[in-house]
Amino acid sequence: MHLTNYFNSRDSISSVKEKRNTKDIGKILKKVLEYTALILIILIFIFPFIWMISTSFKTTQEAIQIPPTIIPNEFISENYMKAWSSGPFLRYLGNSIFITLSIIVIQFLVMVPAAYAFAKIRFKGEKILFGLILIGLMVPPQITFLPVYIMMSKLGLINTYVPLILPFMTSSFGIFLLRQNFMQISNEIIEASRLDNASDWKIMWKVMLPMAKPAMITFGLFSFIYHWNNYFWPLVMSNTDLVRTLPIGVAMLKESEGVTNWNVVMAGNVMLTAPILLIYTILNNKIKEAFTYSGIK
Repeated sequence: MHLTNYFNSRDSISSVKEKRNTKDIGKILKKVLEYTALILIILIFIFPFIWMISTSFKTTQEAIQIPPTIIPNEFISENYMKAWSSGPFLRYLGNSIFITLSIIVIQFLVMVPAAYAFAKIRFKGEKILFGLILIGLMVPPQITFLPVYIMMSKLGLINTYVPLILPFMTSSFGIFLLRQNFMQISNEIIEASRLDNASDWKIMWKVMLPMAKPAMITFGLFSFIYHWNNYFWPLVMSNTDLVRTLPIGVAMLKESEGVTNWNVVMAGNVMLTAPILLIYTILNNKIKEAFTYSGIK
């Protein structure tokens, strides 16, 4: 009897160990699969950047050779000087900075009061107006460019900064994003501010905006990326170097340097994307806060 119990207990212990080992092996395999998938996703996203930077340091022959090389056989830094000196790149850069920053500033001046009104002030027609703003999210600028172009042409504003800035003075996505963020802020804080004789204007800029800083930074980054890389709109609204932006200058490298000089084109693309990568690296934590923010901390 005792021997039977002894062997039964040994069998049960061994079966428990086998189950634990099976679970451990399953966990290890799961982790391996997860990390493998993450590595593949990372490679898919960063490989174009690696290829762009690598090609920007290659010779013309190496840039088009088959099979291609990842690491250049010879690093040619002169490609950046060729790209920069192929046109008025300093002018393009200045135009891109001025146009992009002007759009972001004007968007905030329009977007913040609108988002505050939709989030914290009740008025007639509120839902209809907000619905129209949401409809604006569905309308791409490629649809509206023709009437805008005709209007700007009749006003004699083509080849000026006005058609590059004015049509983007507001953002449906920005109003929606900031409204949702404002709605998470407790009404008690607003009521307490009003008891201190604070106006809506003061509440909006002094109370609400500091709490919505992550969302503001996130939208600012999204807007910066979109307008900094915008190629179609400046191409349509300008035909001289006076107001052309950096994306158009980079696209013209293929014409001025020849179709086969992809090393120079990639050097121009590196200069175009470098500010975006730098700003994103600096503001990365703020962007994460914007998507995890859930009220007053």
